[in-house]
Amino acid sequence: MTERPEGAPAQPQPQDQPSATPPGPPGQPGPAYPAQPQPAAQPQTPTQAQLPASPSAYPYPNPQSPAGFGPPAASLPTQHNPYGQPQPGGYPPPGYPTAPPAPGSGGAGRAVLWAVVGAVLASAAWAGGVFLLGRDDKADLRGYEAKSELCREVEHSSFDDEYPEEDSSPVNQSLEHEALDQSYCSLSLKKSSTSTLSDAYFSVELELHKKTDPGPEFTARWAEYDQRYDDYEVERISGFGDEAYLVTEDTTSGSDSSGSRSATLAVRDGWVTYEMSWSAYASSYDDDAASLPEVAEVTDWLKTDTTATLENLKEIDGV
Repeated sequence: MTERPEGAPAQPQPQDQPSATPPGPPGQPGPAYPAQPQPAAQPQTPTQAQLPASPSAYPYPNPQSPAGFGPPAASLPTQHNPYGQPQPGGYPPPGYPTAPPAPGSGGAGRAVLWAVVGAVLASAAWAGGVFLLGRDDKADLRGYEAKSELCREVEHSSFDDEYPEEDSSPVNQSLEHEALDQSYCSLSLKKSSTSTLSDAYFSVELELHKKTDPGPEFTARWAEYDQRYDDYEVERISGFGDEAYLVTEDTTSGSDSSGSRSATLAVRDGWVTYEMSWSAYASSYDDDAASLPEVAEVTDWLKTDTTATLENLKEIDGV
């Protein structure tokens, strides 16, 4: 042990003194602040964290003053954040309007829901009843009736001058069904009794549509009939039912001794469709084309006899 030199004053022994600041981490000196009396502890707010009074390890002063210096930290006011944590009781935060209850969540909502459902069901039932009960009544037959012997009711007197020989074996066909009644008549036209073959062909067809409206299909078939063959011409005419079309064809030309001519008058009157047709053919083995009546002349015959036949078909008995 080194002895104290003579004459040196005795070194006072260190005593425990209260430190102005808490000691820092081992190996680092504390700040050289004079000791100050500690102010009374300030109440801390829930949003303000208490920072330790130990000095910062960085070379720059800590923006937070050490404990015991400067004015006490002010409490931050609590703010409502609509995007933060949910408020007690769930969303939305206080002050926001609440969503109305679902229609079916309460007694009144269920009553309204059942009222709407009942109205829809009643409407559907009413529409279905009208459809089922009134479907058969919708058939617009205009008083026409089909006939098993249609040829007896067909008027063809306009053709008698050109074809005076009456057909002794006309063809009658008929069909009766809850959806459709159909009558058909076919006649062979001859210029004289010496003719071994028919000089022309004549037919009438009547259809009573009792379940469906034939209008759209009738129009499509006859208004566009010339799409099927280039030789046909279509003309819509008036004075017959709801709509009528005259379809003609003439393949004869000039001095040719062969070819054909035909004409058809198609009529729709309500849900009833009607056709009267004529056709004739010429070849080098029979008569030449010059002996055939002109198409324009035949169309006049068709118009006259159609008017008379349609009147007859409204007066006859059913199939």
